[in-house]
Amino acid sequence: MDKFKTLSGTAAPLPLANIDTDMIIPAAYLKTVERAGIGKGLFGNMRRKPDGSPIPFVLDDPKFKGASILITGENFGCGSSREHAPWALLDGGIRCIVAPSFADIFFNNSFKNGLLLIKLPQSEIDKLMDDASRGRNATLTVDLEKQEINGPDGGTIKFDVDPFRKHCLLNGLDDIGLTMQKVPKIDDFEAKQRLGEPWLYTKAS
Repeated sequence: MDKFKTLSGTAAPLPLANIDTDMIIPAAYLKTVERAGIGKGLFGNMRRKPDGSPIPFVLDDPKFKGASILITGENFGCGSSREHAPWALLDGGIRCIVAPSFADIFFNNSFKNGLLLIKLPQSEIDKLMDDASRGRNATLTVDLEKQEINGPDGGTIKFDVDPFRKHCLLNGLDDIGLTMQKVPKIDDFEAKQRLGEPWLYTKAS
């Protein structure tokens, strides 16, 4: 997955609590196992009526076009455990979400896919929501190494992040990447096992 170190970009305000995974990516878009292109369904039912006509939505507002940061309400990502939700957010250009709280399964899935999720008190969320309301005129910068968010007016907000998850994001390591770091030890183990238990490596005739 892509490394995450510093992100500067437009932040989109979405001041709603309990946004569930079906709101993030409706069930109609779950037929694919491909990540590329799934962003077209991001918040699909919040952006389009059943007949396909548009509903005013923050990510379609020219002021927030291309937003890479989402400022939102508590319990974001609740509902069913669908990994398509972080896929859709990433494919839709979102790399960081800031909220008072997140659903546990969504929280874990997001970090494994390269999304940075930041939990902050509501008072800090309110400040960022105000900054984000200015759209492209108010760029936010998220510095993962320093664990801080820098606002457009010079203000800084510190945030906590699990050290292991921080390491994985900084180095672009998903579960497969973490496993690949152990390849020399795996190869060494298999070489020793092949000598001591060669029958395990004999192909059946």
